[in-house]
Amino acid sequence: MQLVTFERQGCPEPGVLRGGRIVGLRAAGFADVLSVINGGAAARARVEAWIGSAPAPEAIAADSVRLRAPILRLPKIICIGLNYREHAIESKMAIPEVPTIFAKYSNAVIGTGEPIVLPKNSGKPDYEAELAFVIGKRGRHIPAAAWQDYVFGYLNLNDVSARDYQMATTQWTIGKTFDTFAPMGPAIVTADEVADPHNLEISLTINGEVLQDHNTHDLIFKIPDLIAYLSSVMTLEPGDIISTGTPPGVGFSYDPPRWLKPGDEVVVRVQGLGELRNPVVAEEE
Repeated sequence: MQLVTFERQGCPEPGVLRGGRIVGLRAAGFADVLSVINGGAAARARVEAWIGSAPAPEAIAADSVRLRAPILRLPKIICIGLNYREHAIESKMAIPEVPTIFAKYSNAVIGTGEPIVLPKNSGKPDYEAELAFVIGKRGRHIPAAAWQDYVFGYLNLNDVSARDYQMATTQWTIGKTFDTFAPMGPAIVTADEVADPHNLEISLTINGEVLQDHNTHDLIFKIPDLIAYLSSVMTLEPGDIISTGTPPGVGFSYDPPRWLKPGDEVVVRVQGLGELRNPVVAEEE
């Protein structure tokens, strides 16, 4: 199942993307995608039943509406840094012994098709293709072996980063959470449709040029490790997004660096999760 948020008559609605069409879920009693996640197995069953019996007006062509980020106001966005061996090497940093954690906030969230706005006070805007996963139920002190019980689904995420702000301090969050710096989507693909999240092709192109091309098998800390580690500190809640880090090939690794610039089109692809496609524009003066 692929869950999306789309706009109909200017209002965001939850829906299921299937075969080039979206079946709206508001008439089935769901206010948003987060309410589907919170509803657990019973909500999933209601959605499946609705898809098979929804009135004709509830099924619309996907290309006729604007997609938003699948979850508009997220409980938490937790990001993992330096989590691919080759990216840590290109960054000239030690392979981490424990996960490197930072945050993004909801102001940074945009969906596919929405513009990444380059801040006028940063000269080093960079990109990072990432596999993210969505927590499906509340938990604390979750054993690594139980990780699959807590993952609702997966999605593409672009961890856009202002490197000058990020590297001005040992605390990275300030460079990571400018407005529009967390493109995600187009959909949340439920976990049953992803056989092995640790063996997925992941890539990023700008204007058709491949700049990142790798596989999630290179992750240092796998999803079970991350869930166990994070839940030892904080309660994980339905709808939390955990982004697992970026592979090698980020902009600062090139000579000269390949910073984002107005007019670029950035596409993140993780195998089986569709395309996250965003234009790049300059912040207005």
